[in-house]
Amino acid sequence: MLLERDLIQSVGFRNVREGDRVTGFQFRVRMPSYRGMAASLIDGIAVRVGDLVDVGADVPRWTFAGRTYTLAELWDVDGVRWPLEQAAIVTVPLDGGLPDGVHEVSIELRLRMSYIPEEHQPSTYRETRHITLSPEAAGGPFKYGVSLYSFMTDYGTVLDLETALAAVADVGATGVEILGEGHIAGYPEPTTAWIDRWFELLEQYGLEPTNYGSWIDTRLHSSGPNARGLSAAEGAGMLQRDLRLAKRLGFGFVRPKIGVVSSDLVPDPIWTESVERSLDLAQELDVVICPEIHSPTPIKHEVVDGYIDLIERTGTKHFGLLLDTGIVQDRPIPLRPGELPGQRPAFLDGIAVDPADIADIAKYVVFIQAKFHDIDDQLEDQQIPWVPVLRALKDAGYTGYLSSEYEGERIPWRSIEQVRRQHSLIRRIADGLD
Repeated sequence: MLLERDLIQSVGFRNVREGDRVTGFQFRVRMPSYRGMAASLIDGIAVRVGDLVDVGADVPRWTFAGRTYTLAELWDVDGVRWPLEQAAIVTVPLDGGLPDGVHEVSIELRLRMSYIPEEHQPSTYRETRHITLSPEAAGGPFKYGVSLYSFMTDYGTVLDLETALAAVADVGATGVEILGEGHIAGYPEPTTAWIDRWFELLEQYGLEPTNYGSWIDTRLHSSGPNARGLSAAEGAGMLQRDLRLAKRLGFGFVRPKIGVVSSDLVPDPIWTESVERSLDLAQELDVVICPEIHSPTPIKHEVVDGYIDLIERTGTKHFGLLLDTGIVQDRPIPLRPGELPGQRPAFLDGIAVDPADIADIAKYVVFIQAKFHDIDDQLEDQQIPWVPVLRALKDAGYTGYLSSEYEGERIPWRSIEQVRRQHSLIRRIADGLD
C-alpha cells in the first residue's frame, strides 16, 4: 500500500469513540525521514486545528501495529518501530470531537536523530493541510460508492489497487466501481492470483463491487485501406466478454461505453442488436447492462428514448439506465491554463438539465454516477446543484448507489480529498431532505 506525499495523510482523519461518546479525533502521519526508526526517538507532535484545537507535543497518543501509547510510554519501549512504509496513527483527546467539514490541520513533529549533533535536535517538521473529516452522516435513503475512475492519473502512479480501495472505504463508502480495462491487471484474462487478491481486498475493506465499465469499440478497424465498421456480432462479443468477467469479479451492473456517431452522443446503430444478442447471457449471469446518459445528451433525447424503447419492447429486467450527474451541471468548468474560450466543447460549460426531468425516467434508472469537478473549502460544489438533484432522486424513490466520479483537476492525490468532500457534502444534504 502506498502513502500520500504530504506528511498529514487525508485517509484516516476521523473522530474516535469510546462506546457512545466521541472522545477525540485522529489522523495519520507518514515518516518524514528517508528511513524508518525506533518509535522511542519520537519527541512529540504538537497539533492545531483552526481555532478549535491547540495542544502541545506531549498530548497526542501514538498507535503502531494496533497498540496505542502515550509519548512517555514510547520513550521507554523497545522494539516498537515507525516504518517508512506505514503511517503512524495520531489521536488527539477532544471531548465531542471535531465538527463535520473541512479543517485546517497543522502539525509540528519532532524527532531525535542520533547522528545529528544534539544542539540541532530535535529535528522538526511542520506542515499545514486542509482535509475533510470522514463523514458521519447516514446519507438518507441512498447507498454510497466510489468509481476508481475518480483516481485517474493517480492510479498506477501514486495509487495502487489497495491504496485506492482503502481510500474508498475510509469515507464510509460500501461500493466500488471500476473500469475493466483500466483497473484489471492482465485484462481481459486476469490471473487467478489477481482475482483472489481482488476478493481479499474487498473483504478487508468491507466493499462490494457495483458497476463495471466496459467498451464497445465501434472504430476498432476504422483506419487503413481495409477500414470497416464493427458488426453487431462483434459488438455483442465485446459486451459478452465483459459480462462474464464482471460476473467473475462480483459485479451486478455493466456499463457499456458504446461508440458514437454524433456530437450529442448518438450511439452507433449496432448498439441495439449487440445488446439484444447479449440479454439472455445477462439474465443467465444476473447482471444488468446499463448505458449511461452523459453530457451533452440530456434526458429528453432520442438516445434515451431508444434505450427505454428496448426495455419496453423486450420486457427485460437486465437492461436499465445509468444516470451521470454531469448532465445537471449548471456552471462552467474554469478554463485550464492556456485554454481560450471557444477552444473546448460547449458542454463543458454545463447543459443544465432540470433535475425535475429525472422523474420521467426514474423507474428505468438502476445506477447513478455522481459526477463532480470541484468542491471548495466551504464544501460548496462549484458546478453541480446537489440539493435539487438529491431531492429529485429521493422523490422518485431511488435508493441505489451514488457512485462518486471525480473529473476535476488531476494534481496528484487531489482526487482523494475531493471524494472525501463530496461524501461529506451529499450525505449531509441527503440527511436533511424532507
